[in-house]
Amino acid sequence: MAKKLFVGGLSWDTTDATLSQFFSQAGTVISAVVVVDKFSGKSRGFGFVEMSDEDADKAKQTLNGQTLDGRAIAVNEARPLERRDDNRPRGGGFDRGGGFDRGNNRPRSGGFRRGR
Repeated sequence: MAKKLFVGGLSWDTTDATLSQFFSQAGTVISAVVVVDKFSGKSRGFGFVEMSDEDADKAKQTLNGQTLDGRAIAVNEARPLERRDDNRPRGGGFDRGGGFDRGNNRPRSGGFRRGR
């Protein structure tokens, strides 16, 4: 059986290959993935490594707190993704700040000024 580990505190320079190579000290790595931002392509500072149960336990014991690419990493067992309640607000949006000023019918922000 395989166990998935969460690896936090990664450097932005850490790649899937360097993560896999680092964890191979503790045993055979099935997969190693550094999570990246979908817009910028930069690392989000954490990743996941999948190993056999014995190797994963050894990796947690020996590699937690060790330095990888100049940063001390945290190694824990990954928790399963929790299902979200449909009635709970999702969040994560942003406000562009547009719209109109009350009473003046002119743009609040951005845009061009015409003849004023």
